[in-house]
Parts: sequence; structure tokens; C-alpha cells
Amino acid sequence: MSIRMLPMRPFPPYSYVPGKFPHPTSDERGHSFGRVERPCLPLSEERWKAAGRGEIFDPYDWGFDLFNHGYYWEAHEAWEALWHACGRSGPNADLIKGLIKLAAAGVKAREGSSEGVRRHLLRGAELFEKVDQAIHPELWLLGLRPLALAIRARDLAEKSEELVNTSDEPVVVVMPMELYPVRGTG
Repeated sequence: MSIRMLPMRPFPPYSYVPGKFPHPTSDERGHSFGRVERPCLPLSEERWKAAGRGEIFDPYDWGFDLFNHGYYWEAHEAWEALWHACGRSGPNADLIKGLIKLAAAGVKAREGSSEGVRRHLLRGAELFEKVDQAIHPELWLLGLRPLALAIRARDLAEKSEELVNTSDEPVVVVMPMELYPVRGTG
């Protein structure tokens, strides 16, 4: 099983898949109904490097935990809050948007849409390539290697049909990749 970045935070009882489970926030039966997330601060490379000195990047790290354990809709939501906090433009925002696209591909796989999986993975790859060009010659941003992510997303897009899994299980890992930002890079 995957390593947890925030092991003290419990996972929801199910990963939201439209049409299969109650909407997490708008349905009173949803796993996050009534929960108000605290606003997040923009994630910068400087703050990322300082993270080892006690600052916690909860939405960023929480998104990785969720993604790696099959909670794709929830990872999308965690990272989307950061994307908005970053102003939705620039390399940091584009990197986060690429992660959002990987999570969206996981949701589409659970919904049974191989074309949706392919489309989101290819858009994620484009965003990671854009980030790689923007940070050149640096290889890392926010603990990740954008070019490696782009290559992996394109490879998975070629196999989108194989990722589809419409099981009624509450959580299913469909993305054959684990994401871990590496502290001390860049």
C-alpha cells in the first residue's frame, strides 16, 4: 500500500463517482457535507522548500494521499483549491492544474469513459510540458519533475481503455502511478 503523507488524516468512506455515491458536499448523505475547508495559501517554490522547517502544505500533500489511494474526485478538489490560491496561472498553477487533470482521469476511469481518461491525461501532459519549458533548465518544481509526469501521462493515455473500472466498490485505485513530491529538490 502507498505511503501516506498525512497519516493522521482519515480517508472518506468512499471515493465520489457521479451516479454511484452521494455527492460529497451537496448531498446531506455526502462524506463532506457541511464541512468548510479553510482557505489555502498560494503554494510557492520558496514555501515548498521551507516545508521541512515545520510549515505544512495540507491541501497539496492531502491531494497526493487521496490520489495515491484511489480518491480521485477528492484529490481534484484538494488541488483545485490550491490552483485558485495560485491565481490559476503561471508554472505553479499549471503544475497543479496538471495534477488536477490526472485526478480527473481517475474519475473518468471510474465512470467508464476511456475517452475521458485519454483526454484528461493528454491535457495533463500538455500542462506538465508547458511547466517544463517555463522552468528550464531546472528539472524540479514543487518536488515534482514535470517532464517525467508528462511522459507518464502520455504513456497512460495510450492505454486509457485498460484503466476503466466501473466497480461498485467504494474505493478503487485505477491509475497505475503513485505521486510523491520530493522534499529538498530544485
